[in-house]
Amino acid sequence: MREVQGGIIGSGLIVMLIGLTGIIRPVLRAISPITVAANIGVLGLALYAVGFPGVVACPQLGIMQMAFVIIFSQYMRGVAIKMPGRMGSLRIFELFPVLLGILLSWFIAWLLTIGGAYNNAAPEVQAACRTDQSHVLENAPWIRFPYPWQWGPISVSWAGTLTMLAGALPAMVESLGDYFAAADIAGAPVPPPAVISRAVALQGASCVLAGMWGTSSGTTAYNENIGAMQITRVGSRRVVQLGAVCAIIMGLIGKFGGLFASLPNAMVSGLFCVMFGIICAVGLAQMKHADQHSNRNIFILGFSLYMGLSIPYYFTDYTAKTGQGPIQTPSIVLNNILNSIFHTAAAVALMLTLLLDNTIPGSDEERGLTAWTTLFVDDLGNTRDWYEDDYMNQVYGLPFNGTGIYQRYIGKPIHAWTSAHVTQPLCRFTAPIRDALSKIRIILCCGRSSNHSPEETTIGLPPDRHHEVHMTTQTSSTLDASNSAFNNVHKVHKTTVVEGGGDLNPKDVEQGCGNHITVGMDNSSHGTGSCSAHGGSA
Repeated sequence: MREVQGGIIGSGLIVMLIGLTGIIRPVLRAISPITVAANIGVLGLALYAVGFPGVVACPQLGIMQMAFVIIFSQYMRGVAIKMPGRMGSLRIFELFPVLLGILLSWFIAWLLTIGGAYNNAAPEVQAACRTDQSHVLENAPWIRFPYPWQWGPISVSWAGTLTMLAGALPAMVESLGDYFAAADIAGAPVPPPAVISRAVALQGASCVLAGMWGTSSGTTAYNENIGAMQITRVGSRRVVQLGAVCAIIMGLIGKFGGLFASLPNAMVSGLFCVMFGIICAVGLAQMKHADQHSNRNIFILGFSLYMGLSIPYYFTDYTAKTGQGPIQTPSIVLNNILNSIFHTAAAVALMLTLLLDNTIPGSDEERGLTAWTTLFVDDLGNTRDWYEDDYMNQVYGLPFNGTGIYQRYIGKPIHAWTSAHVTQPLCRFTAPIRDALSKIRIILCCGRSSNHSPEETTIGLPPDRHHEVHMTTQTSSTLDASNSAFNNVHKVHKTTVVEGGGDLNPKDVEQGCGNHITVGMDNSSHGTGSCSAHGGSA
């Protein structure tokens, strides 16, 4: 146990270091709504095996549990109960559908158990239906204070740390989509990369605390909380903080843990059927920010969801048959990490969507990035950090201007060091690969005309027209001409040759400029822009 504690602490420190140094920020900038949709959507789908198969083990409890949650949250959500005094009316069924469903089903299960309904049932039926299968409740003490190092001195080693890191890294990757989904449900702006990095750092710090207090597992973002936020429509931080205080108090009362341990398995499976279905739907709902009619997006989402289920199934089946994972290298630690990652459906879906969404050509509007922009530009065209915006700082900033103080004395120095010693060397190392991918995207998207110089591009107008058009474009990634955000920074005037001859029709120019075009400014200038015609026929 002391070795396990040391592994949890060591892996937690590594995850915390990843968050504090901002190493993960380049990945976060590449995340789009499609990535989050696949990452969260596959979380709900991946646990289908623990849903209805567990319900049918004791259908009278499992189906009843599902029915109560569905009825309370959907059919009775508008029913208000008058409260005593001046408290008015309260929609308790809309606010507490899960809790009410658990309590009611649990009470009925307890009555059936003490009434002897399952005394002559098969052992597997009793395990799924009875509330007295666990003797934890009667053996648990009333009060117990957990304390650090309760199992003795902690043993920290590289072997234990790297072994636990095989589980910590997939959990970190899996949790990335949770932060975006939670912000969307709560109606908050899209969290900036710095905020996600901070959440990853706190996730690692929580693992360190869990290891110090002697738990047998680390902590991560709990996916079921996303479903709870969606079904109750409660996303207040005050509610979460109060719930954390209640959880700490209940953790000190040993009987509470024993009471929850008496939940019949069929009830838990019934909750899974509802909650994980909601999690899947919350993930897929992120596609509202992207173009849902785009064949590109449909392919990326469908392929990632399917492979996110199929690849982990293969790894699980292979391990069950052979006793080891499919990936076998001379390093046992590397084998454990890679096999663990590919066992995780959310990690596989995230990696696939990141690869496909950032290599298959598509405009920012098509990918949904225009709705996710967190770039702040003042009236003079100067960019600002997110915490310098009052609203963003109110939502994501630390109390008492803690974010500004942290960024001034800690965050910016760390980010500058990381940029100079990690990010920039990595960018220089990967520059040839990025240049090659950029050229491939340009060729696949629009092709290149050998008759024009690198300073020219072709707009598809009617063949009887040929004009010189002055175009304004932004030196960044693919943009859409209808997106007014591209007018903010880095505008460069280029000359565009429009094929054809005769008189210039402004509608033709407008039509041509609205298309997806390529500007030969450098190997990364790929986008659209606004253009206006000058002069007569060529």
